[in-house]
Amino acid sequence: MTKKRKKIKLKKAPFIIIIILVLSLVLIISISNKNSSSKNEITENQKNSKVKKSNEKLKELNYINEKLDYFNNDYIDRYLTYKKENPNLPIKKVIINVNIGLDYPYYENSHEAEYLNTSYLLVNKYNYLPENYIPDNLVTIDSIYSNGEKVMVDYAKDAFEKLASTAKNEGYNIYAMSTYRSYNYQVGLYNRYVSEDGKESADTYSARPGYSEHQTGLTVDVYNKEKSYTDFDKTKEYTWMQDNAHKFGFILRYPKDKVSETGYTYESWHYRYVGEEIATYIHEHNISFEEYFVRFLENKNNP
Repeated sequence: MTKKRKKIKLKKAPFIIIIILVLSLVLIISISNKNSSSKNEITENQKNSKVKKSNEKLKELNYINEKLDYFNNDYIDRYLTYKKENPNLPIKKVIINVNIGLDYPYYENSHEAEYLNTSYLLVNKYNYLPENYIPDNLVTIDSIYSNGEKVMVDYAKDAFEKLASTAKNEGYNIYAMSTYRSYNYQVGLYNRYVSEDGKESADTYSARPGYSEHQTGLTVDVYNKEKSYTDFDKTKEYTWMQDNAHKFGFILRYPKDKVSETGYTYESWHYRYVGEEIATYIHEHNISFEEYFVRFLENKNNP
C-alpha cells in the first residue's frame, strides 16, 4: 500500500506544478494589463492637462496664434511673461518683439545667423556671424563713388553704384566711406571704442566682433564729402536717400524710432542692401529689418 501511494503522488506532482505555473502566468498578465491600463490613463490625463493649460495660455494671448503665421508655440511662456512686463503693448507687438529676442538682454540667447551669403541675412545683437565668415564675391566699388578702395558683395556693389550714379545725375553726391569689414578689423575697432567710452556706451553704437553688419559685405556708410558722415542727416543727400534708397534695394538700417529693435542709436549714414522687394516693403510700412525678418523670413524659405 505504501508503494502505491508514492507512485500516485509522483504522478500528480507534475500536474500540480503546471497548474501553479499557469495560474501564476495568468496573474502576472492580469497585473501587467492593469498597470498598462493605469499608465495609459495617467498619460491620457497628462495630455488632457497639457492641452487645457495650453488653451488657457492661448486665451490670455487672445488666441492670436490663429491670426499670425509667425506665432511660435515654443515661445508661449515667453510671450506671456513679456506681456505681463509690457501690459500696454499690443499683442501682435508682443509676439514680434519676443520673436526678435527682445525679451532677453542684448547679446543673450544669441544664435548663428541664418541665410549666409544672401541679401536677406540678418545680423544683429541676437544673430552673429562665424569668426571665419567672409562673404562670397567681394568686389571693389568704382573709385568715383567711394573715398578709397572699398569692397562689397557684387550685387550690392552694383546696386550702390547705380544708386550713386542716379543721385549724381540728379545733382546729389553720395559716396561710400565704409563697407565690408573683417571680423579681425571689428575686434580692433570695437576695442578702441570700449577703451575710449567704456563698454556700455560702445555697445550702443558699435557692434561686437561677429555681430557687425559690415562683415556681411552688404552694408555701406555714406557721406557727401562736404560734411562729416555723422551730419549726413543735415544734407540734401540724406533727404534724397530717404526718398529713393529703397528703389535700389537699400534701407536706412538704424532709424530714430527703431532703436529698441535694432539695438543701436540712430545712424543716418548706415545703409544696408536687402533687395528691392524687401526694401520697398520696409519703406512703405515703416518697420525695422528685424520685424520684417521674424514676420516673413525666419524659419521659412525666402518668398
